[in-house]
Amino acid sequence: MTRNRILFSVVGVVFVLLFAVAGAHAAEEGGNAAVERATEIFKWINFAIVAGVLVWVFGKLLPPVFRKKAEAISSAITNATNAKAAADAQLRDAETRLANLQKEVAELRADAERESIAEVERLQAATRNDAQKIAVAARAEIEAAERAARLELKALAANLAVDGAESLIAKQLTPQAQESLIINFVKSLEGRPN
Repeated sequence: MTRNRILFSVVGVVFVLLFAVAGAHAAEEGGNAAVERATEIFKWINFAIVAGVLVWVFGKLLPPVFRKKAEAISSAITNATNAKAAADAQLRDAETRLANLQKEVAELRADAERESIAEVERLQAATRNDAQKIAVAARAEIEAAERAARLELKALAANLAVDGAESLIAKQLTPQAQESLIINFVKSLEGRPN
């Protein structure tokens, strides 16, 4: 049995009992009071009919409407709960990032400082290396220039010596000295065995 049939059965039983009570009461009092009682019973009957129709309308037509509204409200609550959970997750993520922001900034500064120190050391090492290369090249250039100067000096000294010896020989080698040299040379050749 459905709920509506049970409801109508109960309402019917209530009406029957109401009529029975009203009839018994009217029979006891009699006369004019019976008419007043009958009028009052009809008012109650009209009330019961209107109440029954209202109960039937609310029982039959409104539950689906209430159900749809309840489902819409439940869906809205579920969506709001999901949105709140997503917002809470974003808030926690943002708070975590914000809390880690100081640490990340400190790490970035430390990394930048380490990198700058390493770059300074690399540049100093490159500068030292370049300075050593320049010093080695300068020494080699100086040694080469010194060697060239010594060779030039030796060549100059040799030229000067040859020029000096030439001029000395030219001064000392008179035609008589030349003749005596040739004679001495020939004599030295004669004493040698072939």
